Order: sequence, then structure tokens, then C-alpha cells
Amino acid sequence: MPGSLLILTGPPGAGKSSVARVIAEGASRPAVHLHTDSFYAWIRTGLVPPYLPEADRQNNVVLGVIAEAACGYARGDYDVVLDGVVGPWALEPFRDAAKRDGLDLYYVVLRPSLDVTLARGTARGSAELTEVEPLKNMHAAFGELGELERHVVDTTAQSLDETADAVRRHARSAAFAL
Repeated sequence: MPGSLLILTGPPGAGKSSVARVIAEGASRPAVHLHTDSFYAWIRTGLVPPYLPEADRQNNVVLGVIAEAACGYARGDYDVVLDGVVGPWALEPFRDAAKRDGLDLYYVVLRPSLDVTLARGTARGSAELTEVEPLKNMHAAFGELGELERHVVDTTAQSLDETADAVRRHARSAAFAL
């Protein structure tokens, strides 16, 4: 039975990586945790910070590679938990690849309040984005999602375990399907 693809997204500091790790490690089926930041870290020359407008071409290439890798694992019977800043503007390569391969695709947006996002985001390690303005901009980008608003989980007052439980219970349901 082919695996599925769960995109766990939201602004930096939302808890994506921690929640994705917990879900993948506790899965009842074979599972893979793909961290989108790794795909950017592999670019050794010419990296443009992905949150800058001039990174558009680079981001399109990287997102296509990520979508193919994720679907490759899912075709091989792994459930994939992908974590990264994958807003509605970046879903097309995932939708196209999942449709082509006949895979179930789910989308969950972890969205804490701006205050919590900034507190968590600025407290992270130096290798990660900790600058206030980009954090504010990325939080705003997940603010009004229109038809995708039903995919939001408010993590403001939740612990890691509470968020992981909420995602486990609901993420691979029709409510979060794309």
C-alpha cells in the first residue's frame, strides 16, 4: 500500500520540526521525516535566503526537488511527514506530484499567535532564522488562508505533545486533504 504525504507547515517557530519528528518516530507504519531546510542547506554556492523575493527561481527548483523526494518515499510505501515553510503559494509541485502518483496529500498549518511565533523564533539557534522582520512577514503570510483556513491548528497554548496528538488525530483526515 503506498504511503501518504503530510505537509506540516507554518511560520518559523510554530513547532513544525519538533512535531514532525514526534509523529514520524511514533508512526505505526514506516515513516520518513523530511525537513525542507536540509534541501536548502545542500546548496553550497549561490544560496539566496529563501524568504527574500529574489529567491523565487531557487525556491521553485528546491520545492520541485522536495516534492519528488517526498513522493518517491511515499511510492515506496513510506508515510512522509514533511516540515517546512510551505505556504499556499508553494503547493503546486506537491499537488501535481501526488496526483501523478495517486498519493494522498494532507496539509496542516501550525499557527501560533504572533507573540508566540516571535518568542520561539528569536530563541532558536544561530543557524536558524531568528530575525524579527522576516519572522513577522512569514507569520503574516499564514494569516488569512481563505479556503485553506480549515487546515489551521492554533498551537499558541499547546505543548509539543498536545500539538502532536492533535495532528495525529486529524491530519490524515478528509478535513486536511488537498
